[in-house]
Amino acid sequence: MKPTPLTLKKKVALELWRQKEALVRQEHPLRQLFWECTLRCDLKCRHCGSDCKMQDASKDMPREDFLRVLDSIALKLDPHQVFVIISGGEPLMRNDIEQCGAEIHRRGFPWGMVTNALHLTPQRYRALLAAGMRSMAVSLDGLEDDHNWMRGNNHSFQMVNQAIDMLVSTKDFLFDIVTCVNRRNYPHLNDIKEFLISKGVKRWRVFTVFPMGRAVFDPDMRLTNEEFRGVFDFIRQTRQEGRIRADYGCEGFLGNYEGEVRNRLFSCQAGITVGSVMADGSIAACSSIRSDYHQGNIYKDDFLDVWENRYAAYRHREWMRQDECADCSYFRYCQGNGMHLRDGNGKLLLCHLNRLKNT
Repeated sequence: MKPTPLTLKKKVALELWRQKEALVRQEHPLRQLFWECTLRCDLKCRHCGSDCKMQDASKDMPREDFLRVLDSIALKLDPHQVFVIISGGEPLMRNDIEQCGAEIHRRGFPWGMVTNALHLTPQRYRALLAAGMRSMAVSLDGLEDDHNWMRGNNHSFQMVNQAIDMLVSTKDFLFDIVTCVNRRNYPHLNDIKEFLISKGVKRWRVFTVFPMGRAVFDPDMRLTNEEFRGVFDFIRQTRQEGRIRADYGCEGFLGNYEGEVRNRLFSCQAGITVGSVMADGSIAACSSIRSDYHQGNIYKDDFLDVWENRYAAYRHREWMRQDECADCSYFRYCQGNGMHLRDGNGKLLLCHLNRLKNT
């Protein structure tokens, strides 16, 4: 693959970043721990990577099982340095999510939640804050028609709109709004931006669909190469305006867009600073990874023992030098792209740099 030329300034910055990240991989400090607390979900999102259902065959993980993991971690690590992110499925499908949060908080772990907000009533929001919730990420995939089309529910936008008002009015609370760009909402990115600014939102995270789950079979989810590049041009321009902090998601090495469309240069932190406990007890890394790169299971392994002694596939990525990565001169910076973009056989599903090169 012919590499995209980088400016000298970018090469220097990337080289310094690469050296720093090599030390992080060596030390692999656990900083974020995802808990996939349920596989149930009340929406049918067109892009869903996990294909969750309203009533999944798997039962929710009992909160006591996850709390035992936290108790074990707290014996060796400072719980205040490990941020727990409750995800799903949809966490608010659990009637005990407030109790879960309160117990996490009582143990000294800061925690937040990723939610579609469909059940985020004012009463539940206040209860979550009282349980120590420190952050929240809420999905908004367009204005009303586009968002409801994406989420498959005519009430979804209304609830997200209400959620944004609650979040904005909460003093010193960290939150961001997350938008999945697709062919339908791409022409309206500026309208979404203006809507968020008018609501008082300060942080907006934008990502593009990766080929997993339902999105594989939906042509409306797949941007053209020109639209794909257009997303980064839009984010860069929005950041230059300074009215709202727009960031591209953590996935994908972006060549000369690095340093211009998010607050850090690219690195996949899965298995390096980010771990997860999946709904079936599997010990994994980033919860976006749907291929089986599990390293153990909490029902037979100690989480920290696994964290310290396994995860080689995440921390030593020379095995990814295959196919289009084999002779790419930017592998030293990319390290084979995000782990969630590898299938179960290790094949790369999407190369961001390659798509940008082909526009």
